Amino acid sequence: MNKNYFSHPTAIIDEGAAIGSGVKIWHFSHIMPGAKVGDNCNLGQNVYVGSGVTLGSNVKVQNNVSLYDGVTCEDDVFIGPSAVFTNVINPRSALNRKSEYRKTIVRRGASIGANATIVCGYNIGEFAFIGAGAVVTKDVKAYALVLGNPAKQVGWVSEHGSTLIFDKDNNSICKESGQQYRLANDIVTRLNKT
Repeated sequence: MNKNYFSHPTAIIDEGAAIGSGVKIWHFSHIMPGAKVGDNCNLGQNVYVGSGVTLGSNVKVQNNVSLYDGVTCEDDVFIGPSAVFTNVINPRSALNRKSEYRKTIVRRGASIGANATIVCGYNIGEFAFIGAGAVVTKDVKAYALVLGNPAKQVGWVSEHGSTLIFDKDNNSICKESGQQYRLANDIVTRLNKT
């Protein structure tokens, strides 16, 4: 079989999984049939990717993360170690609720901190930043910084992850990149896209 990705000998990749080129899959990870992993992803040790999961390109999933059916991560998403995703809102051992899976979408460029919990059925906006240990129980806006349990928005971040401080005209410049942002109607927009 011709493959354009690396998988550690202890990793299990089931037949029917779609793995892009340049992907690295590390120790004891398991990719289920029907899972889709885009180009240049890096899946750390002990990562589980369920059958109904789609990962875009350049997604980084750190150690001990389980991505269950219904999770979609767009390009350039970062998922920190031991982050948790759910797919059923009220699980019971004696009841089969596979028909009740709720979808979770993590938009392009978002970061999820270590040990964060993402309750199913919500969207995490582009370039949002979920702090370590946060418990997400509602949609998260693009560029939002959320912390705590339950997660609450405490600010805004740039595409580089730097805190944005808005002036009296609701403009901000990322200290790291020089990118310009505007806040209007509680929505952040990057101004100088190239």
